[in-house]
Amino acid sequence: MTRLYALDLFCGAGGASAGLAAAGFDVTGVDIAEQPNYPYHFEQANVFDRGTTPPLNPGRFDFIWASPPCQGHTAYKRRPNHVRAVDTDGMIAKVRTMLLNSGVPYVIENVPGAPLRNAITLCGSMFGLNVRRHRCFESSFYMLQPACSHERQRGDFPQATNRKNRRKTCEIGVWRIPLDVQHRAMGGLEWMTREELSEAIPPAYSQWIAEQWLRSRADEV
Repeated sequence: MTRLYALDLFCGAGGASAGLAAAGFDVTGVDIAEQPNYPYHFEQANVFDRGTTPPLNPGRFDFIWASPPCQGHTAYKRRPNHVRAVDTDGMIAKVRTMLLNSGVPYVIENVPGAPLRNAITLCGSMFGLNVRRHRCFESSFYMLQPACSHERQRGDFPQATNRKNRRKTCEIGVWRIPLDVQHRAMGGLEWMTREELSEAIPPAYSQWIAEQWLRSRADEV
C-alpha cells in the first residue's frame, strides 16, 4: 500500500492533523510557535519565510492543509482586548497563492465570514458531536456540502457564564466545563489543554475532507 504524506500548516496542537492521521496520512505539522503537545512530526517555522513557496519541500507531500489565524473574523473579536488583531484576509490570500504554486491538492480552513472561495461549512452536528463549531473549508478539489443536524444535538451542558439555563452543546475552551467533557465533545484530542482545544477543529472534520479527496483520487486512477 502506498504511503501518503500530509503537511499541516499553522498546525497548532494538532486537531486537523489528528483527522488526517485517522484518514491514513503520515502528517508533518508546521507552526511558528512551539507545540510541545503536538503528537506527530513537527517543524517549527514561519509559514511565510519562503514567500510564495510552502515551508519544507512540497514535493514530499500528497496533500496540504492550512489553517491561517482566524482572529480577523472570529465572533470573539467583538470583545475588547479578547483577541489580538490579525490580518486574516491578507494571510488567506498569501496562503492561497502559496498552495496554488505548490501544485499539491490543498484545503484552507477558517471561520465563517473569512474570504474563502467556494467553501463548504462543517458542523459538529454532522458527525454526531456535541459541539456546533462551524468552520469553512476551501479546497482544490470538489467536496460535498452536508446539512447541519442541530435538532439531533440533545446534550446537557452548563453555560460558560453564570446563566442557569443548560445548553444542548458544549462550549470549548472554557473553565466551567471539565476538560475531559470538552475532549469527548470534540471527539478526542485528549492531549490538548483548554487553550489548545479552543483553537482546534474536531478531527472528524479533517478526516471527512481527507477521505473525500482520497475517494476522488481513486476515481481518477
